[in-house]
Amino acid sequence: MYVTYVIYALFIALLFWGGKFAGFKGKQMHGDSISLDAMKSLRGLAAIGIIIHHIAQQDAFQYASLYGQQNELSFFQNYGFKLVAIFFFCSGYGLIRSINSKYHYLHGFLKRRVVKTILIPFYVSVLMYGVWHLIRGDEIAPLQWITNLIGLTMMNEYAWYPVVLAILYITFYFVFENLEDKKSRYIFILVVILFQGLYFCFNGHFAWWAAFRGWWTLPSAFDNVTWWMQQRVWLFSGEWWVNSQIAFLVGIYVAENEDALRDWFSYSYWVKLIGLVVVGIVTNLVANLTQSTLSYWSEFAGSNPGIKNKIICYIFQLPQVASYVVIIYAIMMKYNVQNPVTRFFASISFETYMMNLIALQAFSFLITDAETGLPLYKAGHWNLGLYAVCVFAGTILLAYLYKWLNSKANKLIK
Repeated sequence: MYVTYVIYALFIALLFWGGKFAGFKGKQMHGDSISLDAMKSLRGLAAIGIIIHHIAQQDAFQYASLYGQQNELSFFQNYGFKLVAIFFFCSGYGLIRSINSKYHYLHGFLKRRVVKTILIPFYVSVLMYGVWHLIRGDEIAPLQWITNLIGLTMMNEYAWYPVVLAILYITFYFVFENLEDKKSRYIFILVVILFQGLYFCFNGHFAWWAAFRGWWTLPSAFDNVTWWMQQRVWLFSGEWWVNSQIAFLVGIYVAENEDALRDWFSYSYWVKLIGLVVVGIVTNLVANLTQSTLSYWSEFAGSNPGIKNKIICYIFQLPQVASYVVIIYAIMMKYNVQNPVTRFFASISFETYMMNLIALQAFSFLITDAETGLPLYKAGHWNLGLYAVCVFAGTILLAYLYKWLNSKANKLIK
């Protein structure tokens, strides 16, 4: 377990290194609740956490108990959606701050924020992962190559984030260009977010509708069906696409009502923070109980695709995510962290996310037995520690390569 203890200790240290506490009195708050630098560091912490989350999901870390070992990094195994929620919150919050501080910010918004920073990098990553699949010798059907290159299916299964972000940014632009009423804006954005969530609930994790009902429950079912019926192929196949998007709307609301929120928190701050934490605990318990009893993955419990179960799980996860980011915002009124490590990862947070899968796969030989494909454990789990270090280093190097290629692609297209 030393790998877990070391990584936990380092991550906790980042929460205190460069920390700034405004004071215990209710009205003692940071002048700017979430300054640009504080927000960047928050994104940097989330980026680090997501890399750890992806490492924790590898079989050698997640299923160690099946082989007489203690699980590693278990805290981060199911924490990914909350870390991504931080990204969405910062995006929504930052857009409002930009509108309020930059003249004619929406002019050229789609070209600047959607095409240049999302769509072009998305397709650059498609090409990079295409090369990676060729290097690995992955067997990909000709039609799948076409749909992957177009973007209809996933060349990189982690690349759902820019797809969702583009949808949210386009929605944001539309409502702030055409709707004056704040309530109407919130409702429209909420409808777009809920539509994506409900689409997943009907779509499920794979093409369950493509053959006779219950085909997916047969032994080795996914070994005997065509590629487009598999998991992690089509857009919006999986709850991780939709369960954290509500934080984007929360970020918009918080930024637009920041003065009122600061005034409200300035009286009995600690009582209100404790109240928020209690709400967060309750929403966590309810969401976790719902998922453990009904499950997003209920289709594997029988021949029913489990659409109703997914809808219920999704509905109860919305307040869980919303309360989580509000608690973080409330804490940052009093305390935030800025240090060289968080600022560094903030500068490449998008790039590390997009390139992380290549690093995870490139060093998998350290944690997977080549002959059996089973998790590999060396004495003291030293290979797991080495794998984590290599993944971080590889992700950073690939992130800089990706960032450089994006700049070249933008210049070429310009």
